[in-house]
Amino acid sequence: MNITLDEEQTAFLTEKLNHLRSEHRDLDDVIGRLSQEVPFDELQVRRLKKRKLVLKDQILKIENLLMPDIIA
Repeated sequence: MNITLDEEQTAFLTEKLNHLRSEHRDLDDVIGRLSQEVPFDELQVRRLKKRKLVLKDQILKIENLLMPDIIA
């Protein structure tokens, strides 16, 4: 799929991508801290990991939109 983005769309997606990456890193930190607690809330950690996966999927979709297709 080849989509052409204008400057405004590219800027918006880049800003969104930066926000998602930041949230993904923050979740990583939170999960790490929660996992070190004894005992830790396994259900909360699972929910956070699921949210982190959703963010990763969104990040990949936006990266694919921003990166042009490369024909080998």
